[in-house]
Amino acid sequence: MKSARVTFISAITLFVALSIPTSLAAQQNRPTRHHQYTLVDIGTFGGPASYINNQFSLGAPNQINSRGTTVGAAATSIPSPGDSNTSICEGLDGILPFVFHAFKWQGGAVTDLGTLPGPDNCSVATSINANGEIAGYGENGLVDPLVGFRQVRALVWENGEIIDLGTFGGNQSVLGNINNRGQVAGSATNTIPDPFSLYYQLGGLTTGTQTRAFLWQNGQKQDLGTLGGPDAAGGFVNEQGQVVGVSYTNSIPNATTGLPTLDPFLWDKGTMIDLGTLGGTFGSAFVLNNRGDVVGTSNLAGDQTSHPFLWRHGKLVDLFTTTTGGSPITANQINESGEIVGAAAFPNRPFDAYLWKNGVATDLGTLNGDCFSEAVALNSGDQVVGYSVACDFSSQRSFLWENGSMVDLNTLIPPNSGLELVETIAINDHGEIAGDGSPPGCVVSDALCGHAYVLIPNGDCRSDCEGRIAARQNSAALFPARMKPRSLSPVSPVNQLRNRFVQRYHILGQPAAPRD
Repeated sequence: MKSARVTFISAITLFVALSIPTSLAAQQNRPTRHHQYTLVDIGTFGGPASYINNQFSLGAPNQINSRGTTVGAAATSIPSPGDSNTSICEGLDGILPFVFHAFKWQGGAVTDLGTLPGPDNCSVATSINANGEIAGYGENGLVDPLVGFRQVRALVWENGEIIDLGTFGGNQSVLGNINNRGQVAGSATNTIPDPFSLYYQLGGLTTGTQTRAFLWQNGQKQDLGTLGGPDAAGGFVNEQGQVVGVSYTNSIPNATTGLPTLDPFLWDKGTMIDLGTLGGTFGSAFVLNNRGDVVGTSNLAGDQTSHPFLWRHGKLVDLFTTTTGGSPITANQINESGEIVGAAAFPNRPFDAYLWKNGVATDLGTLNGDCFSEAVALNSGDQVVGYSVACDFSSQRSFLWENGSMVDLNTLIPPNSGLELVETIAINDHGEIAGDGSPPGCVVSDALCGHAYVLIPNGDCRSDCEGRIAARQNSAALFPARMKPRSLSPVSPVNQLRNRFVQRYHILGQPAAPRD
């Protein structure tokens, strides 16, 4: 997760009991037929790392499009300047002191998408549509005097050009995603002083200016208004041009949060609809499908607990309390059929990946020997990807769940492929997968040396798949070779993974104090 000088963040902490029961049932489902995959290591631009952004840290659910084209960011060999904005610069966790450039991987070739003019500006690509238009962020080289580090601009890469979407007169802008119509949802600041600015206040600052949600299309940026308060922020736009996000409903801070009431919204055909909350004063909507189903999270009354919700046909549903089979803790993505994935509490299992369908959560389990898992993304074919974590937090592995069976993706690539697949971020309807992995010698949870990857299905599983899977699972060398502590990181690998796992209980990221 980003721990950095913050751009816009709409963050709500979800507290989860992580006590491990004395006996956990092993994963019951055993894989039968899975594709084998070709692994593509994206590599870097001369620096030590690359990554594909996830939706937990200013990301979007379409980092890989229907053609398999994948976007992210890779380190150059250029040292980052002292005033860089580490919310988009210096790697996945904002701690790697190199300039990163946005990349596009397509058909075996990696392209440096470049940045706004300047020798050491960072950029990252977070979203790509079916037409190959790309959205992301970039520094413009100017320092924001309100915070003392560089300004960030929402960007679109189109026909070989970089388009700066600008602001509403203020110093910062960010975005959520780009749809197949070339529409972009995002947020930008204006010049009106606002102590509760969504962009600045959630980073701990009270000297900011108003944040306003926008929809950008055909070169024009439209202010979507608010729900009555001074600020709003846009998060995601679907193919119908509907936008979800958050907005203050007034300017009066609440005693529980210190902020005005923040409600999720759905903007549709010029009207901003207040989706309400589950009783609290803090809610967020961050993704929707083309049917207008909205997924988000909301505090309950008293603002001490948060639950994920589904808004459908004008009704806000608490997924934690209404779901049969398990109690969803996170809701990360929804497909066109209205199916949802995330992590849920099940009997004797505190945090397992789930697939929600028609009010029922199916426990997807964990990989063999692990105690925790979370589903991150799914496609229209009910293929689900995510990660599985060891009971002692000593390792994390990427998984694919399909046809009732969860499998370690590391067992579906050729042995000695050069990467341990740690984080699975996205999957398209062709089953092509994108994520982040660890090269040999790189700590599994370490953002200092990870590489972005793409997996391409090879076809039907051959008769020897089961033997190869069993051999990989029984190999004692599967993880230890990649769990060596490195001098660049004073935190132990186990604690790094534990910290990142706990930090995951934020919808888009939790701001931290600026680094020295």
